[in-house]
Amino acid sequence: MYNLHLVTIAIIAANVLVTLRGFSDTTFFERYKFSIGGIQAGQRERTVTSGFLHVDISHLFFNMFTLFFFANVVIQWFGASKFVIIYFISLIGGSLLALFFHKNEPYYSAVGASGAVTGILYAAILLRPDMQLGIMFIPIPIPAYVLGIAYLLYSIYGMKSRLGNIGHTAHFGGAVGGYVMTLLFKPDLFVNETFIVVVLAIPIVILFILEKTGKI
Repeated sequence: MYNLHLVTIAIIAANVLVTLRGFSDTTFFERYKFSIGGIQAGQRERTVTSGFLHVDISHLFFNMFTLFFFANVVIQWFGASKFVIIYFISLIGGSLLALFFHKNEPYYSAVGASGAVTGILYAAILLRPDMQLGIMFIPIPIPAYVLGIAYLLYSIYGMKSRLGNIGHTAHFGGAVGGYVMTLLFKPDLFVNETFIVVVLAIPIVILFILEKTGKI
């Protein structure tokens, strides 16, 4: 599990190098971060470049640490090419959902690989729903799919209440990207893991019902 594939190393290296450049060059950081105003002005590359910038070392470490643990699960099932596709679709999915929900907030901005990494996490949960995940302060392992549902519900709450300085919308959009692409690449999951596919879809349905009814 810890024998990292070259493609994972390359993605981590890209995140580290771009983030360090952002630390040392404010102009670079401001030009390539996710910005509603910038994207609406035609700088669409921000939807991707922002996923390689981070606000500090702990932000970078947490995202890369999560990727470190779950990348191999996806690569072992799909190979490196599909892993990269899932990663970037999840990254873009997070940016697009943030753009959709914050389109009337020209000063809204965000950075981080969280959307892409969350997409890989959700792909891994779909592929290995039997995984048991440990969380600090909880003495017993939790089934991966339970954590997945709880995390999406928490993201909805965070979006609704504007909780903390966290891009909950990008996390949710990334999870949707990972969910959809995994099912496209492995449609037999609809048959073999029907329960998991359905329960992981519930928070997604809830989000769009809340959006349609104007409650978020």
